[in-house]
Amino acid sequence: MKNITLKIDDDTYRRARSFAAKSGTSVSALVRQFLERQIEDDESHDQRVKDLEALYRAADKRARPRKRSLKPLTRGEIHDERLR
Repeated sequence: MKNITLKIDDDTYRRARSFAAKSGTSVSALVRQFLERQIEDDESHDQRVKDLEALYRAADKRARPRKRSLKPLTRGEIHDERLR
């Protein structure tokens, strides 16, 4: 395990120590957990993006080409659709 040095102001450190004590852990463990969560969130975001891209590719392959372009809905048509 690697050691790192962080510079934080005294008030933040005092509050972090208090929070860690209430949680039954250490400031180091809090920082480690925070970093792990950030990395996991980033990796799961990347995976969600890849999954969506694969879904769009599959949908594009199944889609039938249209002979004419779609006509945008008017404001009235959108309003009527919402009232259904």
